[in-house]
Parts: sequence; C-alpha cells; structure tokens
Amino acid sequence: MSLLLVTALLLVGAEPPADTVVVCPELFMDALRPWIQHREAQGHRIAFVSNEQPPDAIRDDIRKTANSGPLRAIVLVGDADPRAPFNDAVRAVTTPTYQAKAKVNVLWGSEPTIATDNWYADLDDDLLPDVAIGRLSADSPEQLASIARKIIAYEKQRPPGVWRRRVNFVAGVGGFGAVADNVIETTTKKVLTEGIPASYETSMTYGSWRSPFCPDPRHFHQATVDRMNEGSLFWVYIGHGQRRFLDQVRTPSGLHHIFDTDDMKKIRCTNGSPIAIFLACYTGAFDELRDCLGEEMLRAADGPVAVLCGSRVTMPYAMAVMGHELMDQYFVKRRETFGELVMHAKRQMVRDLTEEERAAKGTRHLLDSIAAVISPAPESLDEERREHVLLFNLLGDPLLRLDHPHEIAVTTVEEAAAGSEIRVTGTTAINGRCTVELICRRDRLKTRFIARPKYDARDEALADYTMVYANANDRRWTSSSFECQSSSFETVLQIPSDALGPCNIRVFIEGQSGFGLGSQSLFVRRATPVTP
Repeated sequence: MSLLLVTALLLVGAEPPADTVVVCPELFMDALRPWIQHREAQGHRIAFVSNEQPPDAIRDDIRKTANSGPLRAIVLVGDADPRAPFNDAVRAVTTPTYQAKAKVNVLWGSEPTIATDNWYADLDDDLLPDVAIGRLSADSPEQLASIARKIIAYEKQRPPGVWRRRVNFVAGVGGFGAVADNVIETTTKKVLTEGIPASYETSMTYGSWRSPFCPDPRHFHQATVDRMNEGSLFWVYIGHGQRRFLDQVRTPSGLHHIFDTDDMKKIRCTNGSPIAIFLACYTGAFDELRDCLGEEMLRAADGPVAVLCGSRVTMPYAMAVMGHELMDQYFVKRRETFGELVMHAKRQMVRDLTEEERAAKGTRHLLDSIAAVISPAPESLDEERREHVLLFNLLGDPLLRLDHPHEIAVTTVEEAAAGSEIRVTGTTAINGRCTVELICRRDRLKTRFIARPKYDARDEALADYTMVYANANDRRWTSSSFECQSSSFETVLQIPSDALGPCNIRVFIEGQSGFGLGSQSLFVRRATPVTP
C-alpha cells in the first residue's frame, strides 16, 4: 500500500484494510499472539474470522475482507478433524477444510473427494488460488506455540552456513514399469540439472540399489534422516507415500525402511530448518483422524519450518509439472513468501503453453510430451494438472519470508586443460568469507560408475554402496577460500589432472549483510601430452 493511500485513510479516520485473514480457534489465540505481533511489526494488518462455522460461511467472511482491499494471505489455524461436525468440543479447536469432488485421481484408486484448503483462496470460482493460503495444523496451544516459535526463528535467527544454498532430494523407485521408470529417472535428472542454478548444491538419495545414489539399503533410513538434519533450503521427497510413512527400498534380500512418523524424535534441523516438499501420495492427508506425516513434521520442534504435501493419491506427470513450476517461482521469479510461491506455481501449472513458451520452457514441454505417451489417461492431462491444484496444501505459514541470495557475477575461461591453472574473478555486494569451487556438472559423476548387474548382500559389498553414494554426491574437484573485503575478488584454481568434461565454477560468499551465489560454466579437456 502506498504512503499516499495510508495518509488519505488516516485523514478520513479509516484504517487501512487487512491484507491477511486468520481463521483461528479462540482457545489458540494466546499461543498465536507472538506470531501476530511478529507479522504486525512487519506491516501486515490482520482480520480474524471465526472457525466455528461451516466452510461456506468462512469463505464468505474471507471474501468480504477481500472486497475491502487487496488480500495477500489466508492463515487457517488448527487441525481439520473429521469429528468436528458432530462434536462441539472438537469443533471449537479445529478449522474445517473443503471436500472437493475428485475426477482424475479416482482412476488411480483414490477417494471420491479431495481435502483442499485451496477452495478458501479461490475468490472468483475458477478453482485457482487468488491469494496465498496455509494451515498451521495444531491440536493444542502448545503445538501451535512451537510452530510459531519455529517460524519466527526462521526469519529472525537464520544460522549461517552452506545450508542456504543446499537442496536435498530423497527419492523412491516409481514402480510404473521398467520403461516408464527409466523415462521418469532420466527426466528428473534433466529437471534437476536445468531447473536449479549451478550455484546451488544438491544431493540425491535414491532408493534403487542399482543406482550410485543409493547408500547401503540397510542404512537408507539413516541417510534420509541425516539429509534432513544437515540443514537445507529445501528437502524434497519424490516417490510413493502413505499417510504416516514413505515407501520402502526394495532389494532381492528384503525391504528397508525410509521414513515414518516415529522418526520425528530423530529430527534435529538445528543447522538450518528446511522447507519440506513431498511429491507423493497421502503425506498431507490432514483431514483424517490420525495426524499425517506432514502435520507431524510441521509440529516437530526442530523439524521443517513448512511442509507442502498432497492429501490424496497424486500422479507422476502433474507432480513433475508442479515441481518444475515451484523451482521456477523460487530460482527465477524469486518470490518473497513461500505462500506466494505456491500460489503462482499452481496458477502456472494449469496454463496451456503458447508456442513461444514451449520454446522457452523446454523442460515443461518435455514433461507434456512424455506424459502424452506414457500416461494411462493422456486425454485428461489438463484435468490432472488442475486436480493437483486442489490436492497439494501448504502446512505452514503462507507469509513465511524466503531468503534469496545476492547475485555474484563470475568470470573465467570457457575451456581449460586438466592440470592447468585458471583465474576466477567476480564482483559482489557482500563482504565475508568467499569460497570458489570447481565442480563437475550435476548430471555427471566425478568417477566412473560400474553398473551393478546383481545385488550382493555381503557386508563388504554393501559398505561399498555407502562409499559410492558419498562419492556420487561429491562433485567438487577443488576449491579456494578467502576473505572478500571489497566489491571484487580474484583467485586461482589448480585443476586436478583427473578432472574432465562439463564443469561449473561455483562461488559462495557469506557475511553479516547476507549471502551471495554465482556460477560460470567451464569445460575441462584432457591435458595435451608432452612430446619428447
């Protein structure tokens, strides 16, 4: 809102309209008060709506607030307990969700209705969100107070460290058939390579014993927990899921655990609380009697600060499109809040691309083309994308402020020989510790991986899995660290003699005023033999 408009409103004795609607049980108000004070200090104006009314009445009240001025966010507080319509005590501490009729995912065995909060954020009845929306799902004031503390700490007390540039992926095997799984795996690799800038660090923990990204399957669960606890910007799971647990790693010698609600006591994200994204079924079934995995994660004191997850059966194609649009909204559009990021990603994923957009968005065009061939319902792809707008809900604060890096301009040669030296220069607005790295490109490995034709269950063989897994996620050839105290920097890197192929120079600077990232591509060719 402009200063001129605020001044005019004050002159006529009117208050500026609310930009945020909060639907909150009265019993939870004291626990929410620190969050309210935090948001009001940032300039937000909050209107409150009663939770003890049917969804239609809640949405009417939200729309009345929206009619008084530009609405930015809707915050729903409390669980969506199915007992609420029949139990006054339960209704007093919950906020209902909406049950939308399912059309496409029922073909995959899902329920006839979809639990969706998106309905409240749809102000013009086109089934698309017009404002950001999220749910602080809590069963008690104590749980809500813990969630609020985590949100405030995330924005005011972010710890320093490389977690700010790290994105961790955990993935299960699709199980859609050998051909489809291979296509999905190849496409995922392309999306990760092109969708996330090279200046960011990524890891992959993949539940296929044939993959170099699979640790000892017996310890896959521990690797999943470790990737959560080491801290990251986003922690993403891709694969099959259920209400309270994720898929299992399948090997010829048995099944191995990935993650479930009992693992919450092991979560200690003290090095940087991530935003968790589940591209999976049921992990966000927040409307059922038992709390789902997404809810448990949000409530864990040292767990993720927010969780985006699906409430029913989800489908590979539409989830892939959503994942692509989520990356675009963060890394390219640089949205200010996570709720706005999700809202815009949902709106973008349902659009049919123009010819110009198809040319510019090669990955999205690739996803559409592959789905038209391997999907069991290729005639329903548009409806499938629209249904995922309803399926995915944000368990967390839609006003959660996202941290974006300063952009660092990096300059180096386009090509160099293995064993040679290169000079790397750059400009930055950040003073602080600077780390310059030479890394192999994300779709490649530093060392050759020998395919595993069969599963070897011996301890020494499985120990090798963990070593290969660590090496596969280590893309750094060499690095240089130094203090950067001016607007420019310069360093020299010695390229290792065994480095080869497409690489990137990656720069990370962190100081009191923030952090910055930059990258530049570099091809390392074989060293020219010295002739006698």
